[in-house]
Amino acid sequence: MLSQQFLSVKDVADLLKVGETGVRSWIKHGDLRAVDVGREWRIAPRDLESFLLRHANRPPDDTTRQNQPKPKD
Repeated sequence: MLSQQFLSVKDVADLLKVGETGVRSWIKHGDLRAVDVGREWRIAPRDLESFLLRHANRPPDDTTRQNQPKPKD
């Protein structure tokens, strides 16, 4: 676990192009897992990835488009 680099709230906000307040809100409401280190929150990259997957509008391997018939010209 300690071999990975943790992200700060600012790091996550910058990556996702959102405000730090929004990231803190996700943490407060339990949507984004974070570790309280003193007065700062730290987010593991795998927890950020899990958060993003849970909030995606479709699974990463969306095969529904591949199984649809091709339109005729």
